[in-house]
Amino acid sequence: MTISLNTRVTAVGPEVADLAEGGVVILFADGSPSELAEVSVLHAITVEPSAEAPVTGATISIGSLEAKITSVGASAWQKVIDIGHVVISFNGADHAERPGEICASEVDTEVLVAQLQAGASIIIRA
Repeated sequence: MTISLNTRVTAVGPEVADLAEGGVVILFADGSPSELAEVSVLHAITVEPSAEAPVTGATISIGSLEAKITSVGASAWQKVIDIGHVVISFNGADHAERPGEICASEVDTEVLVAQLQAGASIIIRA
Protein backbone atom coordinates (compact mmCIF):
# COMPACT_ATOMS: atom_id res chain seq x y z
CA MET A 1 0.00 0.00 0.00
CA THR A 2 1.42 3.37 -1.05
CA ILE A 3 0.87 6.36 1.21
CA SER A 4 0.56 9.62 -0.71
CA LEU A 5 -0.03 11.82 2.34
CA ASN A 6 0.05 11.31 6.09
CA THR A 7 -0.70 14.36 8.20
CA ARG A 8 -2.10 15.25 11.61
CA VAL A 9 -4.76 17.87 12.32
CA THR A 10 -3.39 20.57 14.65
CA ALA A 11 -6.33 23.00 14.70
CA VAL A 12 -9.78 23.45 13.22
CA GLY A 13 -10.95 26.92 12.24
CA PRO A 14 -14.27 28.22 13.58
CA GLU A 15 -15.94 28.14 10.14
CA VAL A 16 -14.77 24.63 9.18
CA ALA A 17 -17.91 22.85 10.40
CA ASP A 18 -20.14 24.99 8.17
CA LEU A 19 -18.05 24.15 5.10
CA ALA A 20 -17.79 20.47 6.04
CA GLU A 21 -21.58 20.25 6.39
CA GLY A 22 -21.60 21.18 2.70
CA GLY A 23 -19.01 18.49 1.92
CA VAL A 24 -15.96 20.77 1.61
CA VAL A 25 -12.76 20.60 3.65
CA ILE A 26 -9.89 23.03 3.19
CA LEU A 27 -6.49 21.84 4.37
CA PHE A 28 -3.69 24.29 5.07
CA ALA A 29 -0.33 23.62 6.66
CA ASP A 30 0.39 25.16 10.05
CA GLY A 31 1.39 28.79 9.76
CA SER A 32 -1.29 29.84 7.29
CA PRO A 33 -2.49 33.47 7.47
CA SER A 34 -5.17 34.00 10.13
CA GLU A 35 -7.91 34.83 7.59
CA LEU A 36 -7.34 31.43 5.95
CA ALA A 37 -7.05 29.62 9.29
CA GLU A 38 -10.68 30.53 10.08
CA VAL A 39 -11.95 28.31 7.26
CA SER A 40 -9.18 25.72 7.29
CA VAL A 41 -8.18 22.49 8.91
CA LEU A 42 -4.59 23.22 9.91
CA HIS A 43 -2.22 20.29 9.83
CA ALA A 44 1.36 19.15 10.31
CA ILE A 45 2.68 16.65 7.78
CA THR A 46 4.07 13.54 9.45
CA VAL A 47 5.31 11.86 6.24
CA GLU A 48 6.26 14.01 3.25
CA PRO A 49 3.75 13.85 0.37
CA SER A 50 4.63 11.52 -2.47
CA ALA A 51 5.97 13.07 -5.65
CA GLU A 52 3.08 11.59 -7.63
CA ALA A 53 -0.53 12.66 -7.13
CA PRO A 54 -2.91 10.02 -5.80
CA VAL A 55 -4.93 8.21 -8.43
CA THR A 56 -8.67 7.90 -8.80
CA GLY A 57 -9.80 5.17 -6.44
CA ALA A 58 -7.21 5.94 -3.77
CA THR A 59 -8.57 6.11 -0.23
CA ILE A 60 -8.66 9.26 1.87
CA SER A 61 -9.15 8.79 5.60
CA ILE A 62 -9.98 11.52 8.08
CA GLY A 63 -9.97 9.90 11.49
CA SER A 64 -12.24 6.85 11.09
CA LEU A 65 -14.05 8.24 8.03
CA GLU A 66 -13.03 6.86 4.63
CA ALA A 67 -13.83 7.97 1.09
CA LYS A 68 -12.51 7.22 -2.39
CA ILE A 69 -10.82 9.86 -4.51
CA THR A 70 -12.84 10.45 -7.66
CA SER A 71 -10.79 13.24 -9.30
CA VAL A 72 -7.63 15.28 -8.76
CA GLY A 73 -7.35 18.81 -10.16
CA ALA A 74 -4.38 19.69 -12.35
CA SER A 75 -2.51 21.70 -9.70
CA ALA A 76 -3.98 20.21 -6.52
CA TRP A 77 -1.14 17.86 -5.65
CA GLN A 78 1.60 20.40 -6.36
CA LYS A 79 -0.08 22.73 -3.84
CA VAL A 80 -0.06 19.93 -1.28
CA ILE A 81 3.67 19.46 -1.86
CA ASP A 82 4.52 23.18 -1.93
CA ILE A 83 2.37 24.66 0.84
CA GLY A 84 0.28 21.88 2.35
CA HIS A 85 -2.92 23.31 0.87
CA VAL A 86 -5.80 21.61 -0.90
CA VAL A 87 -9.58 21.79 -1.11
CA ILE A 88 -11.28 18.41 -0.75
CA SER A 89 -14.83 18.23 -2.07
CA PHE A 90 -16.78 15.17 -0.97
CA ASN A 91 -19.11 15.42 -3.97
CA GLY A 92 -18.31 12.27 -5.97
CA ALA A 93 -17.45 14.34 -9.06
CA ASP A 94 -15.44 12.59 -11.76
CA HIS A 95 -13.92 15.92 -12.83
CA ALA A 96 -12.53 18.57 -10.48
CA GLU A 97 -14.10 21.95 -11.27
CA ARG A 98 -11.10 23.83 -9.86
CA PRO A 99 -7.45 22.97 -10.55
CA GLY A 100 -6.58 23.00 -6.83
CA GLU A 101 -9.34 20.60 -5.82
CA ILE A 102 -9.44 16.91 -4.97
CA CYS A 103 -12.88 15.32 -5.29
CA ALA A 104 -13.89 12.30 -3.24
CA SER A 105 -16.96 10.13 -2.83
CA GLU A 106 -19.87 11.56 -0.88
CA VAL A 107 -19.83 10.98 2.87
CA ASP A 108 -22.10 11.50 5.85
CA THR A 109 -21.26 15.13 6.59
CA GLU A 110 -22.19 14.80 10.28
CA VAL A 111 -19.53 12.11 10.61
CA LEU A 112 -17.09 14.27 8.64
CA VAL A 113 -17.59 17.22 10.99
CA ALA A 114 -17.14 14.94 14.02
CA GLN A 115 -13.82 13.59 12.69
CA LEU A 116 -12.31 17.04 12.10
CA GLN A 117 -10.60 17.43 15.45
CA ALA A 118 -7.07 18.25 16.59
CA GLY A 119 -5.00 15.07 16.67
CA ALA A 120 -6.94 13.28 13.92
CA SER A 121 -4.91 11.70 11.14
CA ILE A 122 -5.53 12.43 7.48
CA ILE A 123 -4.10 9.75 5.22
CA ILE A 124 -4.30 9.32 1.47
CA ARG A 125 -3.24 5.87 0.25
CA ALA A 126 -3.59 3.65 -2.79
